[in-house]
Amino acid sequence: MELILAIFIFAASTTITPGPNNIMIMASGVNFGIAKSLPHYLGICIGFPAMVALVGFGLGFVFERYPAVHVLITLVGIAYLLYLAWRIANAAPTTLEANEARPISFWQAAIFQWVNPKAWIMATGAVATYTLAATDIYTQVLVIALVFFLVAFPCVGFWLFFGVWLKRYMNDATHQRTFNICMAILLVISIFPIIYDLLKGHFS
Repeated sequence: MELILAIFIFAASTTITPGPNNIMIMASGVNFGIAKSLPHYLGICIGFPAMVALVGFGLGFVFERYPAVHVLITLVGIAYLLYLAWRIANAAPTTLEANEARPISFWQAAIFQWVNPKAWIMATGAVATYTLAATDIYTQVLVIALVFFLVAFPCVGFWLFFGVWLKRYMNDATHQRTFNICMAILLVISIFPIIYDLLKGHFS
């Protein structure tokens, strides 16, 4: 249960923080409204969990045959997450510039996940950090993907439905820095159970 809670914290803190997906959906909400932005919204909410599952299944094949690789990638994943937390905490205030001529389609948003650097860090970091080699890797990957699926709808929807208000609010540098620091702290807290499991496995 602690591990699942950590995954939820990680998913929520990374999904709701400013990034390419959220800035783009916020711009779409401001310029095109809720109805016309729904394909873009669904493309993010479905496309990213699908990416997590596909990335995880590929890594799972390796983990089953070489358990030591899992430990190594877990350490790399923790480093990535700490780096991401540092980047979030020190991020400069985001400037929203919407230049889209028409809303992004479902498939455009889904495919965009594969060229989104933040999505790659989130997907590989989550799979490498929040899976345990001693249990069924494929079930764990599906659980992680499901958590991201459940978290994506409210978190991405937050940016869509409150786009106009968020644009005005997030353009305040002090407010955005405070928000980012809080999300970075939550991200670091979500790593603690993984570090504990690694230490327990090493000294047991």
